Amino acid sequence: MNVASRASQLLSSQSIGDLLNSDEAFLFDCDGVIWKGDTLINGVPQTFDMLRSKGKKLVFVTNNSTKSRRQYANKFQSLGISVTEDEIFSSSFAAAMFLKVKNFPKDKKVYVIGGEGILEELELVGYTGLGGQEDGKKTAQWKTNCLFEHDKMVGAVVVGLDPYVNYYKLQIT
Repeated sequence: MNVASRASQLLSSQSIGDLLNSDEAFLFDCDGVIWKGDTLINGVPQTFDMLRSKGKKLVFVTNNSTKSRRQYANKFQSLGISVTEDEIFSSSFAAAMFLKVKNFPKDKKVYVIGGEGILEELELVGYTGLGGQEDGKKTAQWKTNCLFEHDKMVGAVVVGLDPYVNYYKLQIT
C-alpha cells in the first residue's frame, strides 16, 4: 500500500499496527505538531516513548531557520523531551549542508538575511557568516552612481525568516 492511499484511510487499530510494522522512521514537524509556542501538545511525550520503545527512528523537521539544531535540542529539553541534535533537521542546517555539499569555498563569506540559527549552523561547518540581526538597524548608503560598497569576499547569500529585513540587507543580494 502506498503512502497516499494509507494517508486517506482512517486510523484504526489495524492500520496503526500496519503503520508501526511497516515504517522504520517517523518524521515530525515541530511548530504546531509537537508544541504551540512554548507549550507541549498533549500526548507527544507518550507517542515518542512508544515509538522509541519499538525501535523507531524519530526525525524532527522544521522550516523555521531562526534556531540552530542546538537551540532546538534545548527547546525540546525545556519541554521535557530528550532529543539529540542529530535527530533534528532544520532549514538553517539544510542551508549550511547545501553549501558544504556544493563545495562552497571556505575562504568565501556567507551573508545572512535571517537569524542566529543560520549563522550558528554555518559556523559549525566552517563558514564565516555575516549579517543576521546585527545588520537590522543599518541603513543603505548608496553612492551617487547608485552603487554601494560591499565585502568582495561574500560569495553566497542565505535568506531565512528575518523580522529585521531592510534595504541595507537587500542591497547585498
